[in-house]
Amino acid sequence: MIKLKSLILNIFLSVGIGVLSSFLTGNFSALYQGVNRPSLAPPAWIFPAVWLVLYILMGVSAYIIGESGSNMKSSALRVYCLQLAVNFLWSPLFFTFKFYWFSFFWLLFLWVLVLVMIIKFFKINKLAAYLQIPYLIWLTFAAYLNFSVAVLN
Repeated sequence: MIKLKSLILNIFLSVGIGVLSSFLTGNFSALYQGVNRPSLAPPAWIFPAVWLVLYILMGVSAYIIGESGSNMKSSALRVYCLQLAVNFLWSPLFFTFKFYWFSFFWLLFLWVLVLVMIIKFFKINKLAAYLQIPYLIWLTFAAYLNFSVAVLN
């Protein structure tokens, strides 16, 4: 049985983290347009759409893990919260402060955290882990973009 209140709360938490990070970053679109980008860089409007889907998937995964009866869920959810915090800080580091190289290594740290989270989630619920695969793929692409911007700027 789905506990709708808990599901909505988990989704709201993850989406809220993304919205707050975006709000603190400011007009990311203008900042994005103002840097030299690689040829595979998508248009700015793609990012909010992709991140919305990813944050929803994060929330659903966290809900699945949180509602599981596993004795490993606390550890898995701690990694989930840590990666959310690291994720939250990437946008201001990159866009606001223009710490391109630092944010690249920060993103690599986030990538490792997400991989650890996926492994922990997999031990509890395979679906919760699989829902995070698009996130890891997107972070891989984001690392390419971040690295390219650091080199080009």
